[in-house]
Amino acid sequence: FVSELQMDNAGIKRGIVIKDDWPGYSLDLFTYPEHYHEDIESVYIPHGVIMNRIERLASHIMDDFGNNNIMVLCVLKGGYKFCSDLVEFIKVLGRNSGKYLETRVEFIRLKSYLNDQSTEDLHIIGSRDLSFLRGKSVLIVEAIVDTGKTMKALLKHVETFEPKMVKVAGPESGATGAPHGDLLKS
Repeated sequence: FVSELQMDNAGIKRGIVIKDDWPGYSLDLFTYPEHYHEDIESVYIPHGVIMNRIERLASHIMDDFGNNNIMVLCVLKGGYKFCSDLVEFIKVLGRNSGKYLETRVEFIRLKSYLNDQSTEDLHIIGSRDLSFLRGKSVLIVEAIVDTGKTMKALLKHVETFEPKMVKVAGPESGATGAPHGDLLKS
């Protein structure tokens, strides 16, 4: 498996990097629906690896949040499945360790693109007042981080509601080289 581990500032191994020239795994190693046979050439990241990384991320989140309950802000639409899996792992790990963290999930949609270009002009769609974040420990879960501009704008907006702490969780995406990924960001 052609990969490198990324280290966060504390020297903890937290991410897998797949090189651009990685050919992926042969389809002969997997079962998949017949109607996809003409559409896919290889598997880059098997489902089990993704689920393991989400579980590992949930463990890091529990460490980072300590005994603070978690207000999860799930960025729709792409973030729903990732968020659901992540919250479920947090709950399971909490039950297994005897450390229960109350998790409440709220959903928002963001728009910050104009003609396929990311802008810093952020529109939160269908959201109500986010004042409920005041004094809370907030975990923003986003499935796609492209340039990071949208997330920076969202963080700036969330900070106006004076949360106790804010962390961001999401998979690395794109070849921009931007310092984001499945590391927790303060």
